Amino acid sequence: MLTTMISRHLDFKSTLKISGIKLYAFLAFIIHLISIKSFSQIPVEVFAGHKRGTLDIMFFKFIKYKESKNSNWLFFNRNRASVDYRINGNNYLPQFGFTEAISYNHPSLKGISPVAVAQVLNNGVYAKLGIQYAYVKKDFTIFTWLVCQTSAKPDIDHFILLRYCPKISKSVDLFTQFESLQAHPTDLNKLKNFVQRVRLGIQMNTLEFGLGGDFSQLGRSNMITSENIGIFIRHEF
Repeated sequence: MLTTMISRHLDFKSTLKISGIKLYAFLAFIIHLISIKSFSQIPVEVFAGHKRGTLDIMFFKFIKYKESKNSNWLFFNRNRASVDYRINGNNYLPQFGFTEAISYNHPSLKGISPVAVAQVLNNGVYAKLGIQYAYVKKDFTIFTWLVCQTSAKPDIDHFILLRYCPKISKSVDLFTQFESLQAHPTDLNKLKNFVQRVRLGIQMNTLEFGLGGDFSQLGRSNMITSENIGIFIRHEF
């Protein structure tokens, strides 16, 4: 009898904890959606792969002064959700990630700047500091950072985004994008995590669409690999 009561109590506490995590993730998502409305031209991508579907909102823009001039502060935002088609009550649950970063870009540094990053993921909340480089032109973009967690035994992350969109005709551009994220833990008991995403398609005004692939590697000496091939559509609202 006592064992059953204790078991039910622990189950109830676990349920509350899980519900709290879900509520926190939901509230964080709503706050993010409200905050990004203050920025114009928000790109939203829907990717339908053969294993998973993803929703990805990513942009980086200079914060403007009241007179609509760019300040030296660059804001990076990424909200990403992924759903495995094999989802059930206990396995293959949705994955969420919210990343915000702020950097101070003095003109004399030619795109190099200190950066502070905050992340909310399924497995926790992380603060990171490091260095960033941004080169943004109309048809070519390089955006990268090297950051380190502020906790003991931190992960060291390297992120790079490359985008090239040359003109094909008067109203059509080629859309190519490659990004890579490498997480190198200093704790030898943790696994390395590498992710690459490729997009190749057509850009027409504020609409992009085409083929894509997401690839990941997890492990140390022996890496577990995964791929998700499909189509994407991306629109700037």
